[in-house]
Amino acid sequence: MSGRRCGRTHGRFGSAQIETNKFQSTLPKGGATVCVNEYAVPLFDGVWNALTMIPARSCIYWRYLISYLSQSNNVWYTGVANNEDASMKGGKMSIRLEVWGENALFSRSEFKTERVTYDVMTPSAARGILEAIFWHPGMRWRIDRIHVLNPIRFGSIRRNEVDSVINIGKIRTMAEGRGDGGAIYTAESIQQRSSTILRDVRYVIDAHFELNRAKMSSTDSAEKFQSMFMRRAAKGQCFHHPYFGTREFPLEFQLWQESGDPVGFEHGHRDLGYMLYDFDYRNPAHPTPLFFRAELDDGVLDVESVEVGS
Repeated sequence: MSGRRCGRTHGRFGSAQIETNKFQSTLPKGGATVCVNEYAVPLFDGVWNALTMIPARSCIYWRYLISYLSQSNNVWYTGVANNEDASMKGGKMSIRLEVWGENALFSRSEFKTERVTYDVMTPSAARGILEAIFWHPGMRWRIDRIHVLNPIRFGSIRRNEVDSVINIGKIRTMAEGRGDGGAIYTAESIQQRSSTILRDVRYVIDAHFELNRAKMSSTDSAEKFQSMFMRRAAKGQCFHHPYFGTREFPLEFQLWQESGDPVGFEHGHRDLGYMLYDFDYRNPAHPTPLFFRAELDDGVLDVESVEVGS
């Protein structure tokens, strides 16, 4: 059995780059090298074509195939295989998650009392959903695209709220054994406020995460984090139940099940105006909101390379 020589081979879902490493000299003469997700795998005729046909985002399929190959051949090769299409791009691991719910409220910052939603989910809300499923101090979620699958429909509701917040100074006083901590009694502080919300929403989130090596242990890796997220999302596990903007509007989620790309609800261009992108936490005491010009193209909000500003 012989392997393919080092080079770039293109499949349906992208390309895989093979790079020889320093261990090449210890391997059988004339062998090609390949390693997927840091696992050395045997390479023989007919297998390379199978490898390049697997969707890059289907990380779990790579692992199953590797497990099978490791028992099927006694000739081993090593190196680095990096699919540039989706699985890993410049060291960034990608995922695709479908989320849906009955209601959503992504509050516009320019409205102070009556809450009015943005037309679509904001990138910061999408990040919050992913962090609810899996988060680690050694990683940072970045949103690439938000596919809007259902038509944008608005509704209006009225809710009972209170007109004040608890004073932190009164909390300190209560901790010292004096006062009631500034308790708020709804019967005395109740107000009824209107909110403009979204109805029957469904999105697909394309995202990746970047690593912060300073906050990772020696056993952590990008593959480990992605595997943990995929497993938790497939089982419906989360640290806290994710929601659409407010906890009153919980959502359902699952990994994207279709083989093709999501299809937006409309064709054409739609300008959504300025939208909240996220917060800049470089100064934790005073986070700075960041905004960008949001545009829907064929039902897709692409935020991978947008310009943001405060």
